Amino acid sequence: MTLLAGIVLLGGSRLPFEPRTFEDHAAQAVGTWRTSGAAEIWHKGFVPVEDLSAIPPKVLKQIQHDEEYGWVVAGPLPAPPAGAQIRWDDGSTMRVPVITAREALLAVSPWPEEYTFPEGEAYKLTSATYTRMRLKTLRGMATVPAWRLYFSNLPGPIDRVAVDQKAVGTVKAAVGDQLPGSIRDFEVLDERTLLVSYDYGSCDGEPLDVRLRLREEPDLVVLGIDVHGDAGGICGGVGMSGKDVIRLHGPLGDRVVLDAVSRLPVLCDRALNACRSGNG
Repeated sequence: MTLLAGIVLLGGSRLPFEPRTFEDHAAQAVGTWRTSGAAEIWHKGFVPVEDLSAIPPKVLKQIQHDEEYGWVVAGPLPAPPAGAQIRWDDGSTMRVPVITAREALLAVSPWPEEYTFPEGEAYKLTSATYTRMRLKTLRGMATVPAWRLYFSNLPGPIDRVAVDQKAVGTVKAAVGDQLPGSIRDFEVLDERTLLVSYDYGSCDGEPLDVRLRLREEPDLVVLGIDVHGDAGGICGGVGMSGKDVIRLHGPLGDRVVLDAVSRLPVLCDRALNACRSGNG
């Protein structure tokens, strides 16, 4: 689905076909979560909730100054181990495959692999060391395999998580193709009350009547919106946002909060590496 179509749909504007209801989306979200393997990854897998790179302040300052610099391999790199282990602070462990140092570099780089760069306008990776780093995950703090990347023209190394997330599985891959969601974030006000932030589209740029919708299951809370008061027809749409409070029927507890349309946990929007591969 294109961004334009997504905005139109979020805005509630009438399309040449009948849009699906919140109930339709919520039912599919629940079914997908329980049968796709996403729930198992979420509760028992590797779900990082912070950046996969550790960049010293002086290195970050240099990167921000250079802006358009590329990232290239400029020296021999060691082979990765056949496998490694994640160890959580509660003592639980997980065997994982690891990426190569070159793949770690590509994960750090914002540019596609096939890009080339003028001489003197790229950070040159001259060596790498296999190591470990501390990382916050959904299951708590963990010690994870990592690569320490050394560059000839940066004032320090960069550490990058070496877990091959594509191989161990990610929530986004398990859920499959997604439409753009509308629920951006939520804040827990108390055990039964959420302050929900959402996005929608408006044809004329005026706020519309947006109503939060809720479906509760023993293991899930599914959120979505209904948008009323649009003028109808297809339009480019203007991005709008809002906040509202919704009351749960039972305590939130450790239930996962899903966006009805994207079928992904809302946490995915504020912790991108939690749901997608961080391998580049």
